[in-house]
Amino acid sequence: MTLLRPATPLDAGRVGAILSAWVDETPWMPRIHTRAEDIGFAGLMVDRGWVTVSESETITGFLARNGDDIHALYIDPAARGQGIGSKLLSDAMRRKDQLTLWTFQANTRAQAFYERHGFTPVEHTDGAGNDEGLPDIRYHWQRTDA
Repeated sequence: MTLLRPATPLDAGRVGAILSAWVDETPWMPRIHTRAEDIGFAGLMVDRGWVTVSESETITGFLARNGDDIHALYIDPAARGQGIGSKLLSDAMRRKDQLTLWTFQANTRAQAFYERHGFTPVEHTDGAGNDEGLPDIRYHWQRTDA
């Protein structure tokens, strides 16, 4: 059974490792941070109270959200395709009336995922505003039920 819970400081290593694994396996994504920096960034998000983790014996994924802004949603490669991302995103959608996020234009899998969940693209950029310098897309979701 998968449990969602707020991340604790002891989760930062695992959260950072999941983020790093995605960078490692994504050919178009430049590695601009070391794995240690990924863990440090994960720790910063955890300390700020942004991170919800999915856990089933071990942490299988996480979503980082600051207010209406989703900063990260990553799933362990071995746990993908099991609905964990949908569970994390649905939890965030239950808590807010609207959400925004950015994803890279090259990440067509993420685009399809977010669009299936009702997000719509509202802005495309050339990537000048992100650290990686990759073209990206801003998505928005608005609750429609009253």
